[in-house]
Order: sequence, then structure tokens, then C-alpha cells
Amino acid sequence: MQKIQGITITLIDQVQTGTDPLGNPIIEDKPVEISNVLVAPVSADDITNQLNLTGRKAVYTLAIPKGDTHDWENKSVVFFGQRWKVFGMPLEGIDDLIPLDWNKKVMVERYA
Repeated sequence: MQKIQGITITLIDQVQTGTDPLGNPIIEDKPVEISNVLVAPVSADDITNQLNLTGRKAVYTLAIPKGDTHDWENKSVVFFGQRWKVFGMPLEGIDDLIPLDWNKKVMVERYA
């Protein structure tokens, strides 16, 4: 029996590296590799629902592995050689009630 295995994607996290002379934070992108992420195309119903609710066109749903503590809200991710934008709140389940390795999902749209 073959085990389900995700791919490695790059989450573009943002970290504060200092402050400017006026006291405003200086933010830089920090790429973080996340392994074992499942990537699935969204259904036609999900596309329609997201367009109606948010005005955004969902393309893929990402299943995030259990134990991941990164902030996924409004972040950019890179996979399949393209950059994508996470939108909406991540949906998370209870680890013990979900049998596989993933307990969180997010939707992404194309980001140029």
C-alpha cells in the first residue's frame, strides 16, 4: 500500500528586521520550506462560492501538516514554479479526530 505524500512548498513569511529612523518597522520576506503539503485543485462549487463571498478566484486548496505553527493568513506561497496568495482564514481541525497527517487547509489564488 502506498502512503499519501505531499510536496514541499515555500511559504513567504514576513519578519521584522529593524526599524527605520521614524520608528516604523522594516519588514523583509523570509522564505520557509514546508514539507508534506497536499495540493488539490478546488471544485467548481468552491470557485463559485469564493467568488460570490470574497470576489477572489480560488485555484488550489493546500492541506497543511499537523504540528505546523506558521501564520498562513494573507501570505504568499511558491509551488509548481509559480507564486500564489493565501486568502481567507485557515480552517483547522482537532488533531486527534483527523486520521491522516493534515489538520489545516487554506485556499490560494494566482498571484502575479
